[in-house]
Amino acid sequence: MCGIIGIASNKPVSVNIINSLKKLEYRGYDSAGLATLTDNNINEKKCSGRVEELEKILFKTPSNGNIGIGHVRWATHGVPNSLNAHPHSSDQVSVVHNGIIENSDEIKKELEAKGIKFKSQTDTEVVTLLITEELKNNKPLDSVFKTLKKLKGSFALGIIFKNFANIIIGARRGSPLAVGYAKEENYIGSDSYALKSMTNKISYLDDGELCILTKDEVNFYDTKLKKVNKKIFTLSEDEASTDKGEYKHFMLKEIVEQPDTVKNCIDEYIDSIKKNINILNFPIEPQNINKIVLIGCGTAYNSCLTAKYWFEELTSIDVEIDIASEFRYRKLKFNSNNLYIFVSQSGETADTAAALDICKKNNVKTCSIVNVIESTIARNSDWVLPIYAGIEIGVASTKAFLGQLTVLYIMCLKLAFLRKDINEDTYIKNIRNLKKLPDAIKKCLKSENNIQLMAKEFISAKGSMFLGRGSSYPIALEGALKLKELSYLHAEGYPAGEMKHGPLALIEEGLPVIVIAPKDKYFEKTISNMQEVIARGGKILFITDNKKESLNENIRFGFRVPHIDNLLTPILLTLPLQMLAYHVALLKNCDVDKPRNLAKSVTVE
Repeated sequence: MCGIIGIASNKPVSVNIINSLKKLEYRGYDSAGLATLTDNNINEKKCSGRVEELEKILFKTPSNGNIGIGHVRWATHGVPNSLNAHPHSSDQVSVVHNGIIENSDEIKKELEAKGIKFKSQTDTEVVTLLITEELKNNKPLDSVFKTLKKLKGSFALGIIFKNFANIIIGARRGSPLAVGYAKEENYIGSDSYALKSMTNKISYLDDGELCILTKDEVNFYDTKLKKVNKKIFTLSEDEASTDKGEYKHFMLKEIVEQPDTVKNCIDEYIDSIKKNINILNFPIEPQNINKIVLIGCGTAYNSCLTAKYWFEELTSIDVEIDIASEFRYRKLKFNSNNLYIFVSQSGETADTAAALDICKKNNVKTCSIVNVIESTIARNSDWVLPIYAGIEIGVASTKAFLGQLTVLYIMCLKLAFLRKDINEDTYIKNIRNLKKLPDAIKKCLKSENNIQLMAKEFISAKGSMFLGRGSSYPIALEGALKLKELSYLHAEGYPAGEMKHGPLALIEEGLPVIVIAPKDKYFEKTISNMQEVIARGGKILFITDNKKESLNENIRFGFRVPHIDNLLTPILLTLPLQMLAYHVALLKNCDVDKPRNLAKSVTVE
């Protein structure tokens, strides 16, 4: 989950490398570094901590050079310090790497047996030293190609050479790598976002491909080292979304943007004149879909879990959900009439991409729901449904989660209608309700002051519990995940009806317990479960859409969301939980946009 950048130019590149690394910090921020070629020497600078620390080093001792590579790290092999920071350089080669070399220990022993010394604890240094060895008898491209054959695992690499001062070589297996084009300047980067301030002309390496950049041209090579041509994509201009503007944090900005992002998503898919959903070209004829399998990780998995309730409620289709990292290792029974749906904010999530690859190899139909339509998962799917949320910078996903839920609901509604599981009146009524969603989200956000009061209850808490039933259960999971991510407090999301089977032992005097209880068929049961918590001294924070439910002395705080209909309520219930996690993190002085140990795009197993 690291970020890499490489620039070949006709002018010094260090400033643009630093600016790109700042954009890539969502991929990792344990340490940072860069290397440029100056007077036929590799000039390497790196440090532990954020890119701003690297920038301070460069201010004191500038790094010149028209060819350079840079890196932000999310630590895997070796603690986050300046020694383990990338690039990793020999006297001939400097390398930046995103991914994991699974056989690095084996290679390291072989190289050490030859008397070769290692300076770091990382897996990446073996790549540097292997290429250095190969350079004794080969040119750069052949040296890299021969090295890659020895590596197991996933990687995106950027490589520069002391004695070949006009080129950068990029390589990809598993981890994403983009190439950008400009006049007398070309780039490699972990994604298009890092390159967008410099160019909107982008290509993408496919698995196993390599490229050679100079300032004037880019050449691509396949797995047999034969030249290939690549399609060039033109990206839309949307720089405003990468600036915090008046907001203190990107996360707050992205929470506040949610009425607009959900409205944009609805407008993309709903034909208001015809009162119809514009989802066409299902990869399987809707009537022939035997089963839907929803696959994701983290927040995306929680969106899949929520959607399972919708598909079961509205359609006659069997539904399974799976965590991608489990799916890819199970002994699966594939069926050509099953539709496999992959949900990923970045579209680069390594476990989800690997699960998709397994499906492709078994010749089943796939759909991706992503925020980045140029991503690996989108490009490798039979069918893509974008969420249209715009760039999300905060590591803890907010607007992308609501976008995923909105698209999954719209898809479910369309399938139900095409399969005649619901009639036209119900279909139109649900579309009408869906269009009320952005305004309802706005109303939720106006009650932020209530959430700030609730947040104070967590300052001295040693943990918390989030409870829900039915489609509120995955929202409880998501609420607990957000609190864990942002405030580093232990939080448990649990089905309210399961409390008596063990977790009730955790309830003690003053423990904050968030009870999510919309007025649905589970409401009375959830209230009964809440009473079990109250009897044991739990401090209740109650979230509902039930206007008739009066708050009593046993409920510490209450928060009401607007009522649209029961199907859409889970989306609205998410809002107070996002705001709660944000304000608890603020009170605890946590880094809201960059929580410790996490990264935005999870491109390793």
